[in-house]
Amino acid sequence: MKNKGNISLFVLLFFFLNLATAQAQLTAPGSAATANTAYPTFPETDNIFVFCAETEGVNAGSLQVQTKLEGTKTFLWEKYNPETAGFEFYSSESSDSLESTISSLENGGYRVTITQVETTEIHRAWVFNNWISATAEVIESDCESFRLNGSFLSSPMIYYDLADNAELEVFKNIQVEWKLGQTTIATVINPQIFDPPTSDTEYTFRVYDAFGCETNFTIIYESIVTKAQFSVDQQQGEAPLTVAFTNQSENADPGLYEWFFFRSLDDIKRESESTQQPIDSIMIVAYDQNPVYTYENSGSYMVKLVAKNTSEFHTCVDTFYLEDYIIVDTSFVAVPNVFTPNGDGTNDLFVVKYWSMKSIKISIFNRWGKRIHFYENNDVRGFEDTYTAAVWDGRLAGGRFASPGVYYYVVEGRGRDNEPRRKGGFFHLFRGKD
Repeated sequence: MKNKGNISLFVLLFFFLNLATAQAQLTAPGSAATANTAYPTFPETDNIFVFCAETEGVNAGSLQVQTKLEGTKTFLWEKYNPETAGFEFYSSESSDSLESTISSLENGGYRVTITQVETTEIHRAWVFNNWISATAEVIESDCESFRLNGSFLSSPMIYYDLADNAELEVFKNIQVEWKLGQTTIATVINPQIFDPPTSDTEYTFRVYDAFGCETNFTIIYESIVTKAQFSVDQQQGEAPLTVAFTNQSENADPGLYEWFFFRSLDDIKRESESTQQPIDSIMIVAYDQNPVYTYENSGSYMVKLVAKNTSEFHTCVDTFYLEDYIIVDTSFVAVPNVFTPNGDGTNDLFVVKYWSMKSIKISIFNRWGKRIHFYENNDVRGFEDTYTAAVWDGRLAGGRFASPGVYYYVVEGRGRDNEPRRKGGFFHLFRGKD
């Protein structure tokens, strides 16, 4: 009977021990994440609390145990020693409090035993101060690309099987990424960046793990490349056509611009058809920042800008062509067929329109073939739109008004395309009687 009573007492004590243990709660205030142990031999499972430490040597870990045991009790904290394969004294306190906290903890396993008379609560956990440090640099920088080179160190998180002291490591699943602003541009540690930016640019190397711990390292790429670009104020018009070029190049050295003004496309094609030799397609080369050029003759013209950036080890060059040709219109003449010099302010002058002409002569004849008026201009220039010339006001020599009727005109000249132009025809002069 006595043995049966002892057995019953043991079973009852074991029940209350397990009940009290279930009521205890061990937490880690401020921890970033929690994982579970994977002991190969020890049959139980403990919590792993991960704290994100700013740098190596910072002990950010803390543990807090809470109990429902009322009255005075003892909180015994112990730390696992892998050299002895056992828990050893860390700290102890007797208190009426329902909780106990230890802070600034180093990496390792901790056990707390709460004792009140014959009641005991036991709990274990592993604490890790998880830090990551990173650095980065720009290497292999040239005119075509550069390489971002990152490196990092991370604290190992080692724990031990409580049955056989086997060393185990927590898998952190460390990832890296390179960011430009908020955009991720690479997820490898040393990416090569092509088409480098033309301005100094900030890149961020981010290293992070599965527990939410991370570090960021920022570097500046110092640009050595340039981007050639320009715009024109007008790309089509009659000759002579004056075009202003606005340099919009990025990160180029002042004074190292080269503007290549090509000959007319038609002239290049015409010359290439009659020879097997290389054709010189360049008309002129200019070195201005923002050149202004006047196209005297009709044709289709291309322009190229070369910009340069010189650094200690490299001279980077970029070239920009217009997307389309500058079109200088071919010559043309337009003559009205009605003329009413009656002083009403409308159509009082015989106006001839022409564009892209270099020289022009206009003769007016009466019905008997006598030339009664002559107009000439041997250097037509200085206009932007279709040029108009008030050729005749309807008066004859001596100021007398010409009679109403049919007159004949002849226009002769040479265009800026170097083509001769001739146009002839009749027009009517209407006007009230003198």
